[in-house]
Amino acid sequence: MEELSRYQQLIDTRLERTQFEGEPDSLYAPLNYLMGLGGKRLRPMLALIACDMMHGDINKALLPALGIEVFHNYTLMHDDIMDEAPLRRGEATVHVKWNTPTAILAGDLMFVKAYELLMRCEGLARIKILELFNKTATKVCEGQQFDMEFERMDEVKVEDYLRMIELKTAVLLGCSLKVGALIAEADENDADLLYDFGIYTGIGFQLMDDILDVFGDAAKVGKQVAGDILSDKKTYLLLEAFRLADDRQRSELEKWIGNEKANPADKIAAVKAIYKELGIEEIAKNKANEYFIKADRLLEAVKVEEVRKNNLREYAVFLKNRIS
Repeated sequence: MEELSRYQQLIDTRLERTQFEGEPDSLYAPLNYLMGLGGKRLRPMLALIACDMMHGDINKALLPALGIEVFHNYTLMHDDIMDEAPLRRGEATVHVKWNTPTAILAGDLMFVKAYELLMRCEGLARIKILELFNKTATKVCEGQQFDMEFERMDEVKVEDYLRMIELKTAVLLGCSLKVGALIAEADENDADLLYDFGIYTGIGFQLMDDILDVFGDAAKVGKQVAGDILSDKKTYLLLEAFRLADDRQRSELEKWIGNEKANPADKIAAVKAIYKELGIEEIAKNKANEYFIKADRLLEAVKVEEVRKNNLREYAVFLKNRIS
């Protein structure tokens, strides 16, 4: 835990020193506002952990790691616009605090700033890292488009949903780990194993996030609770509920899902009641745990001293235990 705290302090200190400046201020202020709202910073953490694990210099990984975090926040800014979300980390979203056109443009600028930070990596790894980032950014966009299309589809398969969250969420965790490994000049096979570790961990993490959205504490989650239910998002929880529901439960779900005139509080209560009847929370936790187990098996195959894997294992346990 001491090493993880050191990584976190390095990230926080560098982020405090990273202020986006330019004119007009109304374009740059949203960037500093969103980055200042905090967050888990798990993506830069993973980059530093992987770099150190593979005998690299974490100081060389710090700026590229922050670039990944800035890119992540760019995706959040645009996601909030698409979802019409009112809150992000307990505060007003950028499009609410300013306006939608400003949020779109500020997000575009954020992408540029992310790329500038990634360009700060040194040595022969730079080209590989930028190629990886380009592929990752493309996949994230593909995942977001699938997510939006699912909202208009009558039926979505569980495997399609899992593929979507792999693209939208997990690939950026895999990218973070592989960037750290590449900066450490790790063996290509080990770098790929860490990438896949990030994929499985990311899918498990997103499933946990889906659970938190419905069953989490608003004060701890920092965003609108049950927002997925209100927006009729076809999450793993909802898809499994429809798959397992009897005729009465299916009829009840169909009554609320897609009902734009429904009272929000009543809708949340009704859908959550079906989830509880079916044990959906526990089913989703078990599914997430399957991915965490797969990730740990990949980590076992990485050719580095076992003791150096402890920080990544410890951090993976933290992600797994986000909810109890």
